[in-house]
Amino acid sequence: MRMRIGTAVAGVAALAVAGMALTAALEPVWAHGPTRQKVRESIEINAAPAKVWAVIGNFQDMSWLPPVTKTEGDKGNEIGATRRLTLTGGATVDEELYKFDAAAMTYSYRITTVDVKVLPVTNYSSTLTVTPSADGKASTLEWAGAFYRGFPNNDPPPELSDEAAVKAVKGLYQAGLGALKKKVESGS
Repeated sequence: MRMRIGTAVAGVAALAVAGMALTAALEPVWAHGPTRQKVRESIEINAAPAKVWAVIGNFQDMSWLPPVTKTEGDKGNEIGATRRLTLTGGATVDEELYKFDAAAMTYSYRITTVDVKVLPVTNYSSTLTVTPSADGKASTLEWAGAFYRGFPNNDPPPELSDEAAVKAVKGLYQAGLGALKKKVESGS
C-alpha cells in the first residue's frame, strides 16, 4: 500500500511539473504588448565635424529642427539639464540631457513630457552623434532613438500604434537632418 501511495504522489507531481512546463511554453503565445522600437537615421554633411557640432552641440538650442519655434531651458550642457521645445502650433515637449561628451561630439537625452497627439511615443530617448569622414573634411550626423508606442496597452488605436510611432520619429529625424544639412552647408 505504501508503494502505491508513493507512486501515486510521484505521478501527480510529474503531472503538475508537466502542466507547469506546458503553461510556460504557451505563455509567450498569449503574451502581447508593446515592444521597444528603434529608429536610426544619418546624413552626410559637406562640412567639418566641428562646424556641425557647433550647430547641434548646444542642448539648449534646437532651432535647427523645423517644427521647433522656441527652446527654453536651464543648466546648459550639464547632465540633468532640461529644455522645453515649443513647436509650431504651440505644443511643447520637455526633455532632459543624460549624457554629454563634447570631445566625442555626442549627447543623449530623453523626453520627460510630451502629448502623444504631438509625438505618439512613450519612454523616448535618443542620441545625436557627429563623426568625421575619413579625410575629416565632411561629417556624418546620426540620430538614433528608442521608444515605445504612444498606447501602452494591447490593441492600440492606429494613431498610437508601433507603426505610427516609428513613422513619426523617422519623419522627424529625416526632416531634422535634412534641415541641418542645408543650414550647415549653406552657412546660414
